[in-house]
Amino acid sequence: MPKLLQINITANWGSHGRIAEEIGQLAMHNGWESYIAYGRWANPSKSHLIKIGSMWDERWHGVQSRLLDNHGLASKRATKQLISAIKEIKPDLIHLHNIHGYYLNYPLLFDYLSHAEIPVVWTLHDCWPMTGHCAYFTYAKCEKWKKECSNCENLDSYPISYIIDNSRSNYAKKKKYFNIIRNLTLVPVSDWLSGIVTQSLLKNNTVKVIHNGVDVEIFKPLGRGTLPKGLLNGKKIVLGVSSKWEKRKGLEDFIKLRSILGPDYLIVIIGVSEAQKRQMPDGIIGICRTDNLEELVCYYSSADVFINPTYEDNFPTTNIEALACGTPVVTYRTGGSPEAIDEQTGIVVEVGDINGLVDGIKKVCQSEHKEEIRRLCRERAVKYFNKNDRYKEYLDLYQSLLNK
Repeated sequence: MPKLLQINITANWGSHGRIAEEIGQLAMHNGWESYIAYGRWANPSKSHLIKIGSMWDERWHGVQSRLLDNHGLASKRATKQLISAIKEIKPDLIHLHNIHGYYLNYPLLFDYLSHAEIPVVWTLHDCWPMTGHCAYFTYAKCEKWKKECSNCENLDSYPISYIIDNSRSNYAKKKKYFNIIRNLTLVPVSDWLSGIVTQSLLKNNTVKVIHNGVDVEIFKPLGRGTLPKGLLNGKKIVLGVSSKWEKRKGLEDFIKLRSILGPDYLIVIIGVSEAQKRQMPDGIIGICRTDNLEELVCYYSSADVFINPTYEDNFPTTNIEALACGTPVVTYRTGGSPEAIDEQTGIVVEVGDINGLVDGIKKVCQSEHKEEIRRLCRERAVKYFNKNDRYKEYLDLYQSLLNK
């Protein structure tokens, strides 16, 4: 029985954690033994879970990162313990996901993997592996990552550094260590990110695009009657969902939308913090993050339109969750966000174009073919983003690497 070890910041928590969990479940269904090593948060898992480090390790890493701009360079003891666990498990294949997040020392890990002769698959969920500091650079309109990062303009974005700029040194370290594994396959989850990889410090590695998938048996149309009684009141529901709302996710654009859309529209935003919830103006219902998928599906199914005003993103899972529930998507033309939809299932507008969002919302909500559009959304999700189909691509990749 082959053994799979996945490494991620979370286990069965958040979009990336659920992806790792579902890949592990599919692997087990096909005869693999599955392990997930995680750094910070976890929900119960069907895989064997391995906690990397302690809360103290994570916090100390965070302090160093904020003061020294050395994200991914602390957590030495925790990483050595992980390496010991890898030696004990003896996995046939290692699958990396997000290795940033204050829990791992990448030079130690990659140095070990370069000598371990274990095939490594690395799913890229953002741009952090290719920069000297940030996870995204679109909003800052920076292209230094193509040659060499320095004098970073993004120090105030994740992973925040308060004082020191080590972007040049960080870039050099990543270029060295992320290119020392001979048997490494990179998996960007969008065509957009694949294009970024080909221009980056990772450009000499093998690349295979695999889009994210969702469970289309969970995310499915339930009808509008599933929301709490009295919420609809004949209004058209404009929905936004994120695990964390910040400036780059477009929360402020929802506020602007509220001032333009008429009283016939109700905006529902899921994933806000308690502080953000208290600041919501009339006409916007803020709902804190929920891990209750049934509740989330009810909101997706009841919405007339899903809005994703993200300013920078890779391939948002929320877009395909909405489609699977039969809800059309209006999104900005940024990153891989437009890749989930086509002309029949959504509308793409230019970044920051609030009036374009308004036009898109009204076009969808006033369409005479709503039921047909919902049917097409569902069909597109089932055809292209069924998790069983997408994650089988990983199993096929695993097998091809083991057969080499």
